[in-house]
Formats: sequence, C-alpha cells, structure tokens
Amino acid sequence: MKNLKIILTMLVLVVCSSACEDELVVENPNNPTTFNFGNSESDLREVIIACYNRIRLEGTFARVGYTLDAVRGDEVWNSSQQWYLEYDNFNSPGTIGIGDEWPWRDNYHVVSRANFVLTSIEDVEMSEESYNEIAGQARFLRALAYYNLATYYQDVPLITSYEDYSDLEKLYAPNNSQDEVFDQIEEDFGMAMEMLPSRDAGGEWAQGRATSGAAAGYMARALMFRQKYSEAYPILQDIIAGNYGSYRLMEDYGDNFRESTENNAESLFEVQFMNFGTGGTDEEWTPVNISPDATQGHAVESNYASQELGSWGDLAGSAWLYNLFKAENSTDGRLDPRLYWTLVTYEPEYNAYTDIPTAAYPNGDPRSNIVYQEEITQTPLSNNAQGGISIAKHTNARNNLYASITNGLQCGVNLRLMRYSDVLLRAAECENEINGPTQVAIDYINQVRRRVALPDLQLADFPTADHLFEQIANVERPKEFGCENGRGRDLIRWGFFYDAGRRQQMVEHAYYVTDGTANTSPLTEATASNSSFNTYTPGNEYFPIFQGTLNANPNLSGNSANNNEDNGPAFFEKGYKVHPVVDLD
Repeated sequence: MKNLKIILTMLVLVVCSSACEDELVVENPNNPTTFNFGNSESDLREVIIACYNRIRLEGTFARVGYTLDAVRGDEVWNSSQQWYLEYDNFNSPGTIGIGDEWPWRDNYHVVSRANFVLTSIEDVEMSEESYNEIAGQARFLRALAYYNLATYYQDVPLITSYEDYSDLEKLYAPNNSQDEVFDQIEEDFGMAMEMLPSRDAGGEWAQGRATSGAAAGYMARALMFRQKYSEAYPILQDIIAGNYGSYRLMEDYGDNFRESTENNAESLFEVQFMNFGTGGTDEEWTPVNISPDATQGHAVESNYASQELGSWGDLAGSAWLYNLFKAENSTDGRLDPRLYWTLVTYEPEYNAYTDIPTAAYPNGDPRSNIVYQEEITQTPLSNNAQGGISIAKHTNARNNLYASITNGLQCGVNLRLMRYSDVLLRAAECENEINGPTQVAIDYINQVRRRVALPDLQLADFPTADHLFEQIANVERPKEFGCENGRGRDLIRWGFFYDAGRRQQMVEHAYYVTDGTANTSPLTEATASNSSFNTYTPGNEYFPIFQGTLNANPNLSGNSANNNEDNGPAFFEKGYKVHPVVDLD
C-alpha cells in the first residue's frame, strides 16, 4: 500500500507538471550545463580549477597513477604480492582496474575539461593576458594528461576538440599512434611555454599553477622520450639560464618531501594537496566522488610506508637501490642524505648525526632514527608477511607530523613532479648524447652531487659516452629520484626493454626476497626469491588497454601489451639507440 501511494503521488506530479508546461518553464541558475556555461572569463577560470582538481584523482596522481610508473621500474617491488602484482610482473591480462583502466579514465577527465576550455575560449571576449593565462594552463594540463596516457598505454585516442564529444563517430575514437600523440603533446607544451608567466610573477604562479618553466621542463621530457636530444638541450639550457623563471637546488634535499617547504625554488611543478588534517572527511577516489568536504590528500603514503607502522604495505624499495646509496659516502665519510629521505632504514650512524654540523648539513643535521615520532632500533617491514624496505618519499615518516598513519587520501605532502635537479641531470644527459663525455656534462652532475656533499666526478673517469651514460642512468638518477614517478618511463625511452644486456641488468636490479625480513644485503640469482623482470613479456613495458574499454569502443584496438607485441623492432627503425652495459668499476 505504501508503494502504491508513492506511485500515485508521482503520477499526479508528472501530470501536473505536464499540464503547466506551456505556462511555466523553470531553469535552475545554480545548476548550469555546458550549454549555458563557459561563456565568460570567470567561467573558464573555474574550469581551469576543475582541471587541476582532476590531476588529484587516484588514476592521475593521488595514488596508482603516480605509483604505477615506479612499480614498473627497477627500484620498487610489490611487497604485498597483491594489488600491484601484475604490473610489477609485467603480465596484466587487461582486465584489472587499477592499471588497465583507472589512469586511462582519470587522465581523459583532465583532457575533457581542458578541451572544454580550449574550445570555448575562442568565443569569449577577454584581454590577451587573460587568454594566455587560461589557454596556456589548459594546454599544459592537457599535454600532461596525454603524456601520462601515451607513456602508460602507448597508442591512445587523440581528442582535441570538445565538440567531438557530441559526435558519436568522433567520441568512439580509434587509437592514434604514440608519435601522433607526442606531436600534440609537444605542440601544447610549446604553446604553454610561450603563453604562461614564469614563477617569478609571484602569487599563484609561484604557488602551484602551471608556469612557463613547468611547460619548458615537460617539453624537454617529451622531446627526450623520443631521443630528440638536440631539441631538448637548448630548452634545458634556457631553464638553467633563468629564461623561464628563477630555479635553484634547495640546500636540504629533504625540502622536496616536506609539507612546510612546498612550491619551493627547486620545484618546476607539483600536485597540490591539503596539509594533513586541514581538509574535509570525504575521500574522492573516483571522478564521481565530487564533494565540497573532500580530504584533498593523496594515498601514496598508504602504499609506500611500512605496514608494520600502520600502512597498507604494498610497495618496497629494492635492495639494489639501498646498496647504491651505501656504495658512496659524503666527503666527511657520512651516509648520502638521500638514503634517509628515500628509504626507511635503521642506521646506527644516524644517532651520531643528529643536530651536529655535517658536510651535507653544516647548520645541523636533521637525521635520526625517529620514524613517525617513535625511535626505531631496526628497519621496519614494508609488508608484515613478505618483508621489504619501506619507502620514505611522499610520506611523513621522516617529518614526524603524527605518530600513526591514517590510510587513504590523507597525506598532504605535495608530489613534486619535476624538480630543478632533473633539469640539471637531463642537461648532462643531452650534452653527453650530443658531444660525448665533456666537462660541461660533468659540471651539471656535480651541482646535484654537491648538494649532498658527494665528491665531484672527474671527467677522466669516463672515457666514452657509454660510461658517462651508465653513471647518469644507473647511479645519479636512481639516487636523486629513487622511488619517484619517472623511472619506468626512463627505462622505456632508453630502450632497456629492447636489449638483452639491459634486460638482464634490470632483472638483477629488481631482485627481492619474500622471507619476511627487511633485507638490505645485496642480492643475486642464488639468494633472491625472484625478480620482477623475470616474468617480463615483450610489449608489457606498457599497460594493456582495459578490455571493458575495448568492448565499449569498436574503433579501438589493443596495444602492444594486449597483443604481447615486441616494440624493439619499431624502436630501432626510428633510429633510436640503446647504450650497451658498461662496467664503471
């Protein structure tokens, strides 16, 4: 009876509304649609904010969109042996949401909003300065999203007009080649470089918005992905010269991983998150979770931190990376400070460093064995069952803001996506590729090393470009950017997946043990439980396109991962090269 009354009431309402249709048309001004929104400068500035919001989704950078690239590298392994396992082992079947679907879905949300801005702005009257600010940010964010898509999924649909979403034939778009997508990425970053102000403009341009410097840095990245070193190098030199704003290395490497030193002079671009405890209570995991009371944090800490100390315990740093740090000390004989900020390990030496002047910290060393406000006496486990070394970066393990981890979208440490140290090491790489080992390249590298008081490299120690490349690729970059988003893309652009010697090297780097200990000893085939790269299948350096997405779009084809297709022949046909493995000892 109750249900019948509800149905009758609904029928009455429908009839009444139909009868009154000719006399009263009600339009809610508080619920605008794309048909009546986007006709003013203020509207489009709001959409730009919506674009930034979408790069904080789980599939863009709030969790898996960030961590998956580290997982397919050789510095990180899946210590939980679940959740990320198929991506660590390079054998996803194309039916798993976290990698096959979510980054695709969420990055296309960014593309859609940016396309709305870039399509609408041509019909809106505004000053040239406003036009450049709005369109420049939209182009940067669209290029960033396509950079993620093309480096995760290889051949993806390229949609650049919002009007295409109203045309079914264009909406169900086919794949574009990776080169076609990168051509658009370069065009967008190139225009953003010219349109946007630099961080020197101050205000929001120094507090998280995309700038000309961010666009220039990402332009160099995009060019280097296709080994366009001679085009990338002048851009990197211009950044170093200050032509896109003032950048410098922070004196303390740890300033790149604290809430209190966000948007600093080293950061070209970072994803903005609310400081811990200052956001709301709703966790915005997917595009439909839009809440004014969102936590506005990320969940990288939940995957990186120690399960023994309260996290989900999914990802661990490799023993190879740990021993890379231990192989070389600062000029005063103390440990490289980057070990402290990259991995959570108990080091008895830290107890003797705290607050005293050291070569890396002349004003007092912050290192200690206090983690999440508790003093540790042994290295905490990444995962309680399998073990492993937990990761410190993008967590508050070293910042000691709280005593226990709150899992989920809670961590407030901004994710620095590009830093000035990357500019310097990329400049060294380009110099080496173009001119061979030179003092210029060595000087770029030594700037980064001096920040942590490591001894200068000497040109005489690198007789060939292959030797200096080995130093950059497998010493300098892992120690500076270990466990960050970017290593997987580096391994692809260098062609390591397409060379037998390099594949074996990656196998050895990625050895791990699942004996329930936080093993820090060097590992070999005989002592390791396994290596992530032992199960690598050609083509699976990229992630497969989700089978549900392929089923829904008849014009879309699977990529190399869906088809287990070797990308090596195409890589070499383009004239790209792979440096052979050389021994630096």
